[in-house]
Amino acid sequence: MRESKSAVLMIQGTASDVGKSILTAALCRIFVQDGWQTAPFKSQNMSLNSYITFDGKEIGRAQGVQADACRIVATTDMNPILLKPKQDMVAQVVVHGKPYADLDARAYRESYLPKAEAIVKDALERLRSEHDIVVLEGAGSPAEVNLKDRDIVNMRLAGWADSPVLLVADIDRGGVFASIVGTLEILTPEERDRVKGFIINKFRGDVSLLKPGLDWLEERTGKPVLGVIPYLQQLGIEDEDSASLDSKRTLSRRSTNQQGKKSDQLDVAVIRLPRLSNFTDFDPLQEESDIHFRYIDSLAEWGEPDVVILPGSKNTMEDLRYLKESGLAARLVSFAHEDKGWIVGICAGYQMLGVTLSDPGRYESEHARLEGLGLLPTETVFTPDKRTVRVQGVSTLFASNFVINGYEIHMGRTQYAQEIVPPFQIAPQLSTDLEEPLATSLHPDGAVSLDGRVWGTYIHGILHNDDFRRAWLNQIRLHKGLSPILEGLRYKERREAAFDRLADHVRAHLDMKRVYEMMDVTHPTKREGF
Repeated sequence: MRESKSAVLMIQGTASDVGKSILTAALCRIFVQDGWQTAPFKSQNMSLNSYITFDGKEIGRAQGVQADACRIVATTDMNPILLKPKQDMVAQVVVHGKPYADLDARAYRESYLPKAEAIVKDALERLRSEHDIVVLEGAGSPAEVNLKDRDIVNMRLAGWADSPVLLVADIDRGGVFASIVGTLEILTPEERDRVKGFIINKFRGDVSLLKPGLDWLEERTGKPVLGVIPYLQQLGIEDEDSASLDSKRTLSRRSTNQQGKKSDQLDVAVIRLPRLSNFTDFDPLQEESDIHFRYIDSLAEWGEPDVVILPGSKNTMEDLRYLKESGLAARLVSFAHEDKGWIVGICAGYQMLGVTLSDPGRYESEHARLEGLGLLPTETVFTPDKRTVRVQGVSTLFASNFVINGYEIHMGRTQYAQEIVPPFQIAPQLSTDLEEPLATSLHPDGAVSLDGRVWGTYIHGILHNDDFRRAWLNQIRLHKGLSPILEGLRYKERREAAFDRLADHVRAHLDMKRVYEMMDVTHPTKREGF
């Protein structure tokens, strides 16, 4: 344990999706490159895109990514409270990685937030006792006047930590000067004093043309603009939540009917369920050169896909109803049988591909039983306990056995309606070292159709396994008369390089000397080897 508390720095934004999470990850990697033991912290995160820690706990995906940027193992102290939207105005409250209760917005604010303060403070204190620097990330905007009196994630947290604050604004969405000045106007004098400078993010164009505005902003507020960060194309680091996913879906709609698709590419469509979760499962597909990737949410967007993926969901039963009511369910069945298309279901998507889904205890929805798509011989029953675990094992889907890893996070338990050969054999991951030998006692996971075209699994991150993913894609390519790709994407290596690329990009456009001064930390010489 450290003898003194770590230095702290807080990143807040003028709105959601201004780039707080990515900038936090960038600063984490910069500090690590400079030789400091660094950790991320976000007291409360609302996201359906979760991350499973090594000890089987659930935190926000962004904090798991930021821990990776720090080259450390993620813990629940980095995100002690996670809110997972479940129904309109109702969210599952996850405390230190385990479900606490389903609460509506009023009950959470009035009944739980007073208890949350101590949980947040204790988690932050533990991180500060174990690291040199802790980078705090806010949520939404600190200027939400209706939420400020019980805030645990923005300015009150900055006060508890006695942290300097950098305010981030997104110039790409317009109104950047108004958003900064307006945010400051709503803050109290004490809160304004905590804001030590501004970062203007996602800039496109000639920064010299922006200088008159920067000069005006500094004169108007008396605070410096510490950096103008140019928009970074093809970042290569996963997004946090559905705000960023919505922008991806807008882009994908432009290519719904194979516009821009090359003749040697596979068209892969992911159904954008209303309660879609863990969409980072598909990030590697978006990086593959032979994939034309898109999200769809209606029959009008169907086009002519080669592969359709049913993703995870926070409410499987309701999203299954959506598939049926939208006509997508019938189209999926036709796609499998008549078009002989390729379909993958992950977690909730795997459950939907089965024969029946039952929820007798109404743990997930108000529906006791629904018929599935009937494409896999499985039956799922929902239970009150959630399974959250990192797993490791082997795949028997293809000619070679591939070692795989990923994580499970689900409430349903699935059984086989007939005898089958499961496509995966897995066990809980016993070590952070993926080179360690596999556990001797493996259990079956997933199901596959007799022709191999339709398969499902509970393993999130299954497509992050490079050799497995490439074998699957090459199988489809061969069937379509396309040549296989022998040297495919090495996603984990590219992701690690992406952290360094991001850090170098931000370092080049942010006054790090002044950032260190704000934290009262001596700006070190960058250590060789980091």
